[in-house]
Amino acid sequence: MACPWLRQCRRWSTNCTSRSLLETLRHFNGRSVPTFSTACLRRTSWSSRPGSEGQLSALPTQMLPKTLISTTSLPRHTSQLLNPTLQSCCCRQNVHTDVKLQDPFTLAQKDLTNLYDDIRKELFVSRDELKSLCDYYFDGKGKAIRPMIVVLMARALNAHSNGSGDLLPGQRTIAMIAEMIHTASLVHDDVIDGSDRRRGKRTINEVWGEKKAILAGDFILSTASMAMARIGDNTVVKVMSQVMEDLVRGEFMQLGSKEHENERFKHYLEKTFKKTASLIANSCKAVCVQVTTDPKVHEIAYKYGENVGIAFQLVDDVLDFTSGASHLGKPSAADLKLGLATGPVLFACQQFPELHALIMRRFSSKGDIDQAWQYVLQSDGVEQTKYLAERYCQEAIRQISKLRPSAERDALIRLTEMVLTRDK
Repeated sequence: MACPWLRQCRRWSTNCTSRSLLETLRHFNGRSVPTFSTACLRRTSWSSRPGSEGQLSALPTQMLPKTLISTTSLPRHTSQLLNPTLQSCCCRQNVHTDVKLQDPFTLAQKDLTNLYDDIRKELFVSRDELKSLCDYYFDGKGKAIRPMIVVLMARALNAHSNGSGDLLPGQRTIAMIAEMIHTASLVHDDVIDGSDRRRGKRTINEVWGEKKAILAGDFILSTASMAMARIGDNTVVKVMSQVMEDLVRGEFMQLGSKEHENERFKHYLEKTFKKTASLIANSCKAVCVQVTTDPKVHEIAYKYGENVGIAFQLVDDVLDFTSGASHLGKPSAADLKLGLATGPVLFACQQFPELHALIMRRFSSKGDIDQAWQYVLQSDGVEQTKYLAERYCQEAIRQISKLRPSAERDALIRLTEMVLTRDK
């Protein structure tokens, strides 16, 4: 039997009128609203117990965006509870309604034109083989989503803080470093997972072997660290170094499982933050500290990156169950094959407790993967994961809308819709 919080979650997603993110944005205009200002969530009562102002009483903390979780739940990277109304002070109090549908990729193109050329220059070495390994994924064919977010955030923050949207050299370097750290993590992940395909071609470990792949990933990280040091800002170094720690801790978390169901979702979201969202959140903060010392603005940049990053991974976990069926004619179920229980599986487990045993043995027995797939298909796990991703995107919009209007700010708002609607 589904537990009460899952039933509540279903009622929100099935009984409420759907509202697009931009409609939600316009809905904020001039009002004091709860953090998740949708018709669905306004029906939920706010707890009236002392010390619990601003907390949703019906939804468990492990399912909420981290901006709504108390510091005792996830102590290191979460903030204090937000008030139900939008914060003011140095930032704009109301969410702006003059949003223009700026295309993020087009707007960031001028700053990213030579990105991969510059990364290859950073990675220049005389040994031909090491150079080939390092250049393999920096061929200019990547989507460069993380550098795009970084440069758009940098220009939006510059426009907010000093009226000029011009990109600082150190901010563009952060965009390069973000892509280098991300790519190095992919190289190492492919070794850990034993993957043979990445970005439409054979993986580095498949072509050159695991030992050389690990060394190549290490070299990319060391080069990124040197580029970081050249910026000459200790705060930037501290912020970006946190990313590397989170990546390692997140990988260790992925190797483990939680026995108790109540801990699984918290573990899953914490792992998602460390492996995916930390890089985006801290990169956004790193470009922010270069232009302002205001901690409230730092928080805006960080929280936008955190929420978009988690939403991106939630959608990615959904696509593991849906893109294979639509593009390949069969489900890919790549995460299940790696023994990973992602959002759709964890939601499905609430409706089908039989999944518990499969999760604990990491889908290692014969027939486990097919059986888990069927349970997910029969449940509303995919829909609930999509719904959770939308909640995170709405929180990202709420955060970035505190900045002054600019083309880049609007592009970052537009990006949240693109995250939710992508199909690969």
